[in-house]
Amino acid sequence: MSALEASAEGGRDPRESQRECSSEIRRAVGKGLRFEQLHAASRGMPYSPIYHIARIYYPLLAAVDILVNLTAIVILSRGKCGLSKCITRYLVAMAAADLMVVIIVIIVQQMNNIYMFAPVLQITPVCALIIVFRYASMDCSVWFTVAFTFDRYVAICCQNLWRKYCTERVAAVVLMTVGVACSVRCIPFYFLLSPQLIIDNVPWYCVPIPEYYTLAICKAFELFDTIVTPILPICFILLFNGLTAKHIIAANRVRSGLRIKGENQQDSEMENRRKSMILLFALSINFVILWMPYVIHSMNWQLVNSTYRDKYFNTPIFISQQCGWMLQFFSTCTNTCIYGLTQRKFRDELKNGVKLLIQIDRLFCKYQKRCEVKHFEFAKDR
Repeated sequence: MSALEASAEGGRDPRESQRECSSEIRRAVGKGLRFEQLHAASRGMPYSPIYHIARIYYPLLAAVDILVNLTAIVILSRGKCGLSKCITRYLVAMAAADLMVVIIVIIVQQMNNIYMFAPVLQITPVCALIIVFRYASMDCSVWFTVAFTFDRYVAICCQNLWRKYCTERVAAVVLMTVGVACSVRCIPFYFLLSPQLIIDNVPWYCVPIPEYYTLAICKAFELFDTIVTPILPICFILLFNGLTAKHIIAANRVRSGLRIKGENQQDSEMENRRKSMILLFALSINFVILWMPYVIHSMNWQLVNSTYRDKYFNTPIFISQQCGWMLQFFSTCTNTCIYGLTQRKFRDELKNGVKLLIQIDRLFCKYQKRCEVKHFEFAKDR
């Protein structure tokens, strides 16, 4: 029973009860709490298991993602991995986009919804802006992967085009175009949101505008959003990787037929093509598996309790929604790991970086010990 209903039954003025309710909400917001948390103890029930999992999962994922993507950006930017400048451009852009997803979506939005460490982010204009950045960063992460997949398809299958297309300059233009297009596409989200509460003339939280569920243009935009990300990228990645794998298999058959019978020595060109095909299949399977639960959920059900306002919510639809998000956000670190760790020189650079950190730590420890000895001798002389 709400506070308004309880006070109305007691014969009190509903306006007075509404003022009391608003004051409670103001105190909750001022303390960084949600209104529901004021009555958490009185409900006498534990939080839902999926909420406890989310509280642990997102901080761990954020820590791993930041470490993985920052490491990839630093190592790849040095240009010592034996990769072309074109490939390096794409990989650095993908790692940077994944890092933006971690910061904006996982830390600023998901973790703030759970722990409420920055209540100012729940003010409607700020909240709406974060949602726009959320979708823009996720679109960039996905479509940068598609752009890189197409680049590898051109490099392997289109011999007449790859010299002109697979260059550092073209890669920079493609990435910039994709980034701008993804950002512009997400601007309408800002105007489809309205405040859920208005306290002291300050709008709080974000909910869809009332017309969102009735206007045909809003339904069309929602369908367009689902197709653009992630249905279309999944189709493109499967298509380009399938064509690339088909070309590699056909080329290997021709090369095997040209080899001298009885020749048993290993063909390095066929071995490189085999590794490329395995990498392409790993990327395709990884992307499809991690995104498919989110795609299935978004096509069948609406979002529920997306900001964790009800921490006791535990319906099957909500659980499937949270599992889909967790797998979807997990892809922000797997792509970089698959692209980077399959390269031997990348692993060598990573090992050298770890050795350098160990040497720096040893030097710092020695310096600290010397300072302690000098301080002890100085104190002893005095």
